Amino acid sequence: MDTLPAAPDAPPASTGPSNEAQSSPPDGDAPSARRSALDIPLARLRMSDPLRWLAAGWRDFLRCPGLGLFYGGCFAAMGWALLAVFRHAPAWTLALSAGFLLMGPFLCLGLYEASRRLEEGQEPDLGDSLFVWQQSLGAMAIFGGVLLILEMLWGRASLVVFAVSFDGMPDFRGSLAQLLAFDNLPFIVAYVAVGGVFAGLIYAVSVVSLPMILDRQVDAITAGLTSLRLVLGQPVVMLWWGVCITVLVVLALLPWFLGLLVVGPVLGHASWHAYRAAVPREAAASST
Repeated sequence: MDTLPAAPDAPPASTGPSNEAQSSPPDGDAPSARRSALDIPLARLRMSDPLRWLAAGWRDFLRCPGLGLFYGGCFAAMGWALLAVFRHAPAWTLALSAGFLLMGPFLCLGLYEASRRLEEGQEPDLGDSLFVWQQSLGAMAIFGGVLLILEMLWGRASLVVFAVSFDGMPDFRGSLAQLLAFDNLPFIVAYVAVGGVFAGLIYAVSVVSLPMILDRQVDAITAGLTSLRLVLGQPVVMLWWGVCITVLVVLALLPWFLGLLVVGPVLGHASWHAYRAAVPREAAASST
């Protein structure tokens, strides 16, 4: 009697693994890619989780410091380039700097790949991390294009804020400190308010999107909606995580972008662990 139920199950057991091995990663990510973004389970997070993600990011940085410093150097170099090229155009400097920060998740793809390899017990490789975007080129391109459009809109909005705050484009002789003086407080408030809208929108749709695309080969819409569900479903924890990121980035920018040498890669690694905690493997595997 016990052998009768086993007979019908035998063929799927023998053929299923071979099919899944060809179409999905070992952690069962393909089933989540085939389902609606609204059906992908999300884990319940705690207020202490962001600090754990940062600690995990710091450990990953220490395990591959050379790779981390390379990406941190890229972040810092981009900041220096912005100041050098646009030193006489503070409006564009602020706009592009904001866009640079908002594009952070896309720029951290190599760090996500490094953390994924460390998680699997493998040695991260700089060359592979630089070209990991090729694994999901279509989805990456679509999502990157969306972020680029939002950054361009933010740049245009920042110029509008300048136009309504000053009588013509002000000349600060390349000094951002003069631009952020107390006398310009109304401009600062308006700039932060408008920037906060764009930052909040981009954060909501990208906080776990790119790690998910990289890890599970999902499309850009599924990843974006999953990220949005996470932020709207657990706003307090995700707001706290956003505050942690913002504070660390601002502090890293103060010493001439030098803090990005370490803070940039640590946040990149930590963002991978945030994705893993929010959209765990077990959720995808159990939903098959």
